[in-house]
Amino acid sequence: RSMGLVVDEIIDIVEERLNIEVGGSSSGILGSAVIKGQATEVIDVGHFLPMAFSDWFTRKEMKPSLHSQSVLLVDDSAFFRNMLAPVLKAAGYRVRTAPTAQEGLAALRAQSFDVVLTDIEMPDMNGFEFAEVIRSDNNLGSMPIIGLSALVSPAAIERGRQAGFHDYVAKFDRPGLIAALKEQTAGAAGASELSRAAA
Repeated sequence: RSMGLVVDEIIDIVEERLNIEVGGSSSGILGSAVIKGQATEVIDVGHFLPMAFSDWFTRKEMKPSLHSQSVLLVDDSAFFRNMLAPVLKAAGYRVRTAPTAQEGLAALRAQSFDVVLTDIEMPDMNGFEFAEVIRSDNNLGSMPIIGLSALVSPAAIERGRQAGFHDYVAKFDRPGLIAALKEQTAGAAGASELSRAAA
């Protein structure tokens, strides 16, 4: 499926890390950010998708089942959390989000997940440090972790491997992210199929 948003004019095309400083006050707006020195409203694309197709996120084959894999998405950027969560849900995953590594750790200790997706560039505790804490926890040590970054370099991938990442994906590479998730959750899916067969 595809849809588009019609605008009066394209003012500029820029590539910049977004810091949404003011939350949106109306539906369809994530909030405001300063982009190239200009206060700019950032639209919530996920809000508009069901307007094109009302069942965009509710088609039968897209509904997470009781046995679908659960994903913890940790990212300090509301923009990326709001952008990626619907994509993951549409691919059939149950998704919980956390804005900080500390909240991610609390979520991991409160419930079980099949895989963790974490941003690398986060304040207080970055993604590498977050992965190292997970690895050092006896109850979480085997948890698959996928790193998300706007910048993917050989040095960063090696640093991620040392921290305990199972995979490393560029934030905007949605097909790559879904492929990495499928690879990391294949074992869990197989285990749930076996348990259901045994039952």
